Amino acid sequence: MKPDADLPRVCRGFTLIETLVVIAVLAVLAAMATPSLVAWHVRDQVDARARALFSTLSYARSEAVRRGARVTVCRVDAARRCLATGQACRIGVADWSCGWAVMVERGGASAVLRAQTELAAVSIAGTQTSLTFTPPAGQLIGSFRSFDIAPQLSSRITQGGAWRRCIRIAAGGRPRISDGACGATS
Repeated sequence: MKPDADLPRVCRGFTLIETLVVIAVLAVLAAMATPSLVAWHVRDQVDARARALFSTLSYARSEAVRRGARVTVCRVDAARRCLATGQACRIGVADWSCGWAVMVERGGASAVLRAQTELAAVSIAGTQTSLTFTPPAGQLIGSFRSFDIAPQLSSRITQGGAWRRCIRIAAGGRPRISDGACGATS
């Protein structure tokens, strides 16, 4: 007599219906979470770009003081040449999302100290196409300047002040970053 022959056979595992129900629930959850993840990624890009521009402006001001020379921050093309007002870059926009460079004037020529590449997903609207910091105190030539940083493509999810950053630069050359659009009232 075989000992296992009289025992009922036990099957373990999931039925096809149970597996399909679990897959359907996971698909619904993924579909609900996708817009939030995309929105989070866009906000992260806006924050990163705002911090990069802020640190570039601070660096340019400090280099003007340290070197005792005029230091310019300007929008650049792929070859790191300054772009003129209204001139579009390779990605077809005429704002600071094309990228920018910090340049120091030496003997009538400009040398690149630092450069930032383009990021088409984020729009950076500025009042000027270049800023020049002067020694001995790193002051900015001209008056008050600002940059409005926001997602390039606005959607229902990415509207409002939570999705925008503003960098303001006083005539003294010090940048300040804040949440919301530059024209918004607090």
